[in-house]
Amino acid sequence: MTSRTVALAVDLGGTKVEAGLVDDAGAVIEGSRHREPTGSTSDSDTLAAAVTRAVLGALAALPDGATLVGAGIGSAGPVNTPIGAVSPLNIPAWRDYPLRALVASLVPGLPVTLRMDGICIVLAEHWVGAGRGCDNLMGMIVSTGIGGGLILNGRTVAGPTGNAGHIGHVEVGGFDDPCLCGGIGCVEGVASGPRSVAWANRQGWVGTTGEELAASYAAGDPIAIATVERAGRAIGQAIASATSLNDLEVVAIGGGFSHVTPDLFDHIRAAIARRDAFGFVTKVKVVPSGLSGSGPLIGAAALIHRAELVADS
Repeated sequence: MTSRTVALAVDLGGTKVEAGLVDDAGAVIEGSRHREPTGSTSDSDTLAAAVTRAVLGALAALPDGATLVGAGIGSAGPVNTPIGAVSPLNIPAWRDYPLRALVASLVPGLPVTLRMDGICIVLAEHWVGAGRGCDNLMGMIVSTGIGGGLILNGRTVAGPTGNAGHIGHVEVGGFDDPCLCGGIGCVEGVASGPRSVAWANRQGWVGTTGEELAASYAAGDPIAIATVERAGRAIGQAIASATSLNDLEVVAIGGGFSHVTPDLFDHIRAAIARRDAFGFVTKVKVVPSGLSGSGPLIGAAALIHRAELVADS
């Protein structure tokens, strides 16, 4: 039997860290996914222990005969890729935390690549998801935060610090919501899951989670309906601006809050369609991720398996 090459994939976000093993065909190894909570109240040692447990759990599932060839890490931003550090906005205990070094200590002698999670999601969509065959695309995550990553002319765009494509902190017109980054009207501050729930609460809705908001939307609750329309309009405005700047062909969106209702995508597309004088903007196709919840891990592994597409930063 031919030996498989396998990459360790690590995905760090505002509510959880997940690790798994992904083979060179983009398939997650069964039984290798391990998840641990993160959260805004965790201290640094707790977070490091969570990452370590998730990684060791994944590594324990390495199949017989498979060869581990490296580790890819996708992290919520901002990141500092030259030094391998992360400062996720929604994880205040980590500022310039050396995450690459932590993971490298668990896979000694192997290459470890760190990028912002948006770059990982766009790599996954380009490889085995909704962006196959397209070389000018953006991947987005709409969840606890909103992130993004770009592939232009067939290669990722990272920038000198690794934060290019961080669309969550593009400001969108018509909104005055404050954002943790210091901006006003950033799409993350308007349309992420927690911020959408918070806006709905201010209008009188009494739920606490995105899942509850989805249930209220399905039941016809007018506040939930207005909340989803508002989020979709903000995301669509941000995508239209990004497309105006980068001439995108496809935007693939994943993340927990992107599943609140399929109607979210109708509102996104409607906001983009308002740029009707710019056909190069309205041409962009906005589609759900083709990878469900596996996209972030597949994309992190693509930092190793598809290293030729990963621009240096």
